[in-house]
This record gives sequence, C-alpha cells and structure tokens, in this order.
Amino acid sequence: QVQLVESGGGLVQTGGSLRLSCAGSGGTFRTGAMGWFRQAPGKEREFVAAISGTAGAGITNYADSVKGRFTISRDNTKNTVYLEMNSLKPEDTAVYYCAAGWIPKISAVRNRSSYSYWGQGTQVTVSS
Repeated sequence: QVQLVESGGGLVQTGGSLRLSCAGSGGTFRTGAMGWFRQAPGKEREFVAAISGTAGAGITNYADSVKGRFTISRDNTKNTVYLEMNSLKPEDTAVYYCAAGWIPKISAVRNRSSYSYWGQGTQVTVSS
C-alpha cells in the first residue's frame, strides 16, 4: 500500500524559512513525478511545485507565486521529496500536501488530477 507522509510544517515569522519533507513507502517513486500542493482555508488546493522522476531527468516546475523562494528536490535513495521554503509570506499559510504519480507529460504536473497518491498534509503558518 502506497503511503506518503509529510513532515516539517510549523509556525514561522514573515521572512523565515521551513523545509518540508515527504517520505514515500509501499511503492517505487523514483520514476514518477512528485509534487507539492497547498490549500488555504476557503480556497481550492493549488499547485506549488513538482519534480519529474528519473525518466524526466528531474525537471522542476513552480507556481509563479513561489518561484525564486521555494526549491523542490528529491532523494530517490530515500523515496523522499523536499520543499525548501524561504522568504515566507503570510499568504503562504496553508496545509501543504505531497503527491506522487506517473505523469509522462511535464505540463501535466500542475494538475491535481494527474496524481495518484496524496499525503495527509502538514500545516504551515506564517505570522505577520
């Protein structure tokens, strides 16, 4: 049974940093894409960042709102994907979800429906 478990969320002040981790188990993740989405209260879940698998050479993709501040990376030996978040803003406050899936088209990594597996989420709160 495939499981994704996020960790690393918490409370941070504006301008601060956090590093989220997502550990996968029960499957082989290195060939598939892994991504991060977030959902703020009263809003839809939105794309944050994604990284393709070994077949896609680890290509990264970011939402415009986080480009230059967030960095996604993965360690295939540990089935883990990371999201390094710097220069955090109050509008980054949300529950952050990890996702995994086999996504051949790089353009599709921004779509929630492209992913087969999801974690339970981790809360990130940025105080002003």
